[in-house]
Amino acid sequence: MDLQRNSIGLGHRPALILVDMINGFTDPNCPLGAECEAVVAHNKLLLDAFRSAGLPVIFTTVVYHGPAQASIFRARINALNLLTPDSHWVKVDARLAPRPDEMLLEKRWASAFFGTDLAQQLLALKVDSLVVTGLTTSGCVRATVVDGLQHNYPVVVAEEAVGDRNPEAHKANLHDMHAKYADVQQCSQILNFLQQPSA
Repeated sequence: MDLQRNSIGLGHRPALILVDMINGFTDPNCPLGAECEAVVAHNKLLLDAFRSAGLPVIFTTVVYHGPAQASIFRARINALNLLTPDSHWVKVDARLAPRPDEMLLEKRWASAFFGTDLAQQLLALKVDSLVVTGLTTSGCVRATVVDGLQHNYPVVVAEEAVGDRNPEAHKANLHDMHAKYADVQQCSQILNFLQQPSA
């Protein structure tokens, strides 16, 4: 049985965090990737809306510069070794290409917060809440959502803008995040919120 919970929603200055919307995850030709055209399309809708509203946008990618970085993680999942600095796979999907003034954060592990300066960047941007999208629901998205809460931010997960190679894991992790760590909302709800004058 799930605990009783309250919906927190978004504040006045949410940031959009696009977790690992990179070629290695959006292209099924990569061992790490899967078919996720609908996820990309919904990310584009939210990205355009955040840009129009003048709100912060942060992209993440996974890049390994040497064998010592995240060595245990990479020993467990050998395909991660494809994510080298000169690889096509670490670049953000061209359909969602960051603008020059938008942050592209390199990470080594699942969470966008772990081993990065994301927390400091959010403070500098005066962010008061987070919308998290990206890949994968059961992995880097969930880890980022949990850490977002642990940094005391209200977090919203955009339901159609996250995806997973495993449909059952996707569904189960959306349920768990909504039960404990975040509000899982449809993209239409988030878009409607952003169109309000107070957003």
